[in-house]
Amino acid sequence: MSRVAIVTGGTRGIGAAISKALKAAGYRVAANYGGNDEAAGAFRAETGIAVYKWDVSDFAACQTGVNRVAADLGPVEVLVNNAGITRDATLHKMVQGAWQAVIDTNLGSCFNMCRATIDQMRERNFGRIVNIGSINGQAGQYGQVNYAAAKSGIHGFTKALSQEGAPKNVTVNAIAPGYIDTDMVAAVPANVLEKIVAKIPVGRLGKAEEIARGVLFLVADDAGFITGSTLSINGGQHMY
Repeated sequence: MSRVAIVTGGTRGIGAAISKALKAAGYRVAANYGGNDEAAGAFRAETGIAVYKWDVSDFAACQTGVNRVAADLGPVEVLVNNAGITRDATLHKMVQGAWQAVIDTNLGSCFNMCRATIDQMRERNFGRIVNIGSINGQAGQYGQVNYAAAKSGIHGFTKALSQEGAPKNVTVNAIAPGYIDTDMVAAVPANVLEKIVAKIPVGRLGKAEEIARGVLFLVADDAGFITGSTLSINGGQHMY
């Protein structure tokens, strides 16, 4: 029987690519989303992947959402924490709400979702968790103290939880994407984006499908000796 996977932020951008790749590999996929009903509906119609709406920054909503997925598809054995937002500003202009929203959605959701699924994984003696970090959590980025802090926190969270999960065959890894050709990156002003691409040794933005391939590698049944790692997929822009 195929394994059940949840992908948060799973109906757009990198998350959509991950959801599609998991389905193509035979997983039963639940794609979580937070607010864009139109995009989620189009994604479901295109792919046939089940979509579930809940706010990953809300602890109780995550518990309820995971229980719904388990009731519909079966016990959750694979979790990809991909959901994320940006609220960019330099610190001296950043309002507290912009800080808190990014911390809660990008980092808090990792706790919420892992807490909602870890017991199922431990009971079944199998689990695969992949947390999507960022090159900016490794190297920092001007105007992103909130985003960089949250993504850096994900890397530390991953290393700590991997030690707890190891005895129960629950692996926990992270992927740190560089600049990927998504709507989020498309919103960057063209002159700024040109400078960013100039610093990428391979000379281009990454593709969401390239991140998805990394996820498939880490969640595989035979990837049990890989845990606590961060896989950087950034075209050589930052080596860490």
